[in-house]
This record gives sequence, C-alpha cells and structure tokens, in this order.
Amino acid sequence: MSDLKTIVAQYILTLPPYPKGRDWRGEEDLVRLSANENPLGPSPKALDAITSGLKDINRYPDGAGRGLKEKLARRLKLSSDHIILGNGSNEIFELAARIVLQGGEKVLLPEPTFAYYRIAVQAQGARCVAVPLREFKIDLSMVIDKVTAKTRLIFLCNPNNPTGTIFNRSDLDDFFAQLPSQVLVVVDEAYGEYVTAPDYPRFQEYLQSERWIIVTKTFSKFYGLAGLRLGYGIANPELIAYMERARQPFSVNLLAQMAAEAALEDEEHRAKTARTNETGKQYLYEELTRLGISFVPSEANFILVRCGTQTSQVMERLMQEGIVVRGMAGYGLKEYIRVTIGLPEENKGVIEVLDQWKKSS
Repeated sequence: MSDLKTIVAQYILTLPPYPKGRDWRGEEDLVRLSANENPLGPSPKALDAITSGLKDINRYPDGAGRGLKEKLARRLKLSSDHIILGNGSNEIFELAARIVLQGGEKVLLPEPTFAYYRIAVQAQGARCVAVPLREFKIDLSMVIDKVTAKTRLIFLCNPNNPTGTIFNRSDLDDFFAQLPSQVLVVVDEAYGEYVTAPDYPRFQEYLQSERWIIVTKTFSKFYGLAGLRLGYGIANPELIAYMERARQPFSVNLLAQMAAEAALEDEEHRAKTARTNETGKQYLYEELTRLGISFVPSEANFILVRCGTQTSQVMERLMQEGIVVRGMAGYGLKEYIRVTIGLPEENKGVIEVLDQWKKSS
C-alpha cells in the first residue's frame, strides 16, 4: 500500500481536530460547567415529544424539516424559505464554506473564537486569516482592515465564544457600510437568546442589509438540546436555496425536529432559563469581585475568569470537588478558565473553591 499521506489533501493533513473532551459516562455526579450547556436540561415538553416519537424511529425524518421551519418562521416573522436546518450550527458553517470556497481563498476569523470555524474553512482548502480581539472584543474595524480581493467569507461570533462579549448595532452598521459585496458573512448567534444589552443587533437588521449574510442559531444552548444536534440558519432565500443543494439528506434527525418544535412552545422553560442565567451571572459577578478575581463581563451563559499562573491548580481544585470547567490554553488564554453559569448551588460550589484558593495563595 502507498503512504496515505501522498493521497490525502495537504490541507487535511494539517487540519487540527476539534477537541472532543472526555467521556463523561459513569460520572453523572460531576458538575459539568465546561460546555455552556443549559443546567436546567431540556423543556419537559421536548422530553414528551421525544418519548412520543420513539415508535417512529424506523422511519426517515422529513428531510426538509417543514414542520419545524414553519414554527420557526412564525416565531421569527419570516417565511420558511429564509431558514435552513442543520446537524448543529456546525453543518451550517460547513455549508457556507462549501458554497463559496473553491480553494485558495481567504476567510477572516476573530481570534480567539469558536474553534470549528477554522476546521470548516480548512476542510475546503481555503486559508484562514486571524484577526485578534481588542480588549476581549471583536473589533469590526480591524476585520475590515484585513479584507482583500481574495476574501470570500467572514465568521463573526456574537456573543463571542470564549469571551462572551458582543459588538453592537453601531459597529455593525459601520462594518456593512465598508464591506465589499463579494464577501459572505456568517454571524453565529449561538448565545443570542441570553443577551440583555439593548444595543445588540438582531437578525432582522442583518437581513435588511444589502450584503450576503447568514445568521446561525442553535437549540444546543438556551433550549437544552445539545445531545440532539440541531441548529439553523437565517438568510436571503436565494442564499438558502444554494445551501440546500449542498446539504446532505436527512441530516436533522426525527427526534431532534420533534423536540425542537415542542421546545419552541414552552414559554415557561424559556423564561426560567433566562432568569436562571441572569441571576447566576449577577451572583458570580458579585462574588468574583468580592474575591478580587478579574473576569470578562459576559452577554452569554458563561464567564471568562482569570486565575493567572495558577490556572491549572485552580482547575485541579475544582475537579477535586467534582466541578469541571474549561481551561482556555487552547484558545491562547492560558491564564483563564471559562465557567458555564449553572444552577445556584453549582455557582456557589465554584465560588467556595475559588474562595479557598484565594485564602491559600
């Protein structure tokens, strides 16, 4: 057999794998504050829908996701042809890259940001150009400065992961005013439902722009359906139609579609999720400030916390108490941890460990 490295494309050989995390089976008693999941779990209505759908899993799902698209369209006050469903938002990112990249083009990414954008881009043979954050925020003026004739795609995470920061409506207006027409922009709003800032730009403003834009959203975070993998994109119907051509059939499974439809109807669970996150965030802000621990104010369901040169020791202390957080060394932020905002008792547990650490340091 020939050496496989002579067959595989060079841009795949150098493609970094997405960090998978550990297998948590058998460790259900751990407090998992590392993946920005909804600590309340899914909506009870979604669980009922999953149970009722189990008898039909011998059948293929609706490949077009008509029922879910119609519910989303009514909620978003759009037509369903503005919406595309995906196996998580990741599939939408892949489709965006697939329809505009042919190899050799440039794609702009903030740095640090969600790791999968780079994978989706490099898997198409394109080149990623990193734009550093300014004071933990995406600076759209710096992004514009990096645009060239070879730029075909820009990924923007708003709120950004892992910093939780946003760019506002005024920043966006200035950005669009200078953006060349040949560039497709993907705005990832995975954490958009958590935002309380009044100047946060909403998807309607993107769609009104004279630019090619895809806004992506997910059921993994706010809706608590991460294990079912379901995201969606909102864009001009012409753009959606091209993405649909490139999408694999039946990529969104039956139970995911049924659960999402039910979750959209559960206003009580949505309100409780928002309230739990905001209350937990304010508690963590107050306690971190009391302890003299610096952090980045967040519009998402996580907080970036600075532990300095003792970050690994802090993570170990938390783990000893059964609390898992995410180290940020892989994002170039080796002195930080990212803490998902959990239930009140989970947040309190984090603070107790940090309090002990501060007293002993």
